[in-house]
Amino acid sequence: MKLLPKGAAARVPGASGSLCALLALLLLLAPPRPVASAGPAAAVVRELRCICLTTTPRGVHPRNIVNLQVMAAGPQCSKVEVVASLKDGNEVCLDPEAPLIKKIIKKYLNSGNKKN
Repeated sequence: MKLLPKGAAARVPGASGSLCALLALLLLLAPPRPVASAGPAAAVVRELRCICLTTTPRGVHPRNIVNLQVMAAGPQCSKVEVVASLKDGNEVCLDPEAPLIKKIIKKYLNSGNKKN
């Protein structure tokens, strides 16, 4: 029996290389799992980017708007976004700073208060 000098560690030749290769292979073959469970909180969080990359340059007549969504600035996007659903099924992003759009938003907010 051979004794190792004091402070020396026993090494098995090639074990660390094959162990790393085995670990890498297991990581590649493991099925991907979601980082977080898709619980109720996942339904509330929307994508972390702006929805409106550009706004429509043409005006939209208020009679053509079926639904209006106003998203406040937040961590997902640093600007206020206004998305209008039109009667023809299209959705367009409107400029929230345009005077006509401000009037449309005010009208929709007031019409919601009258129904309550």
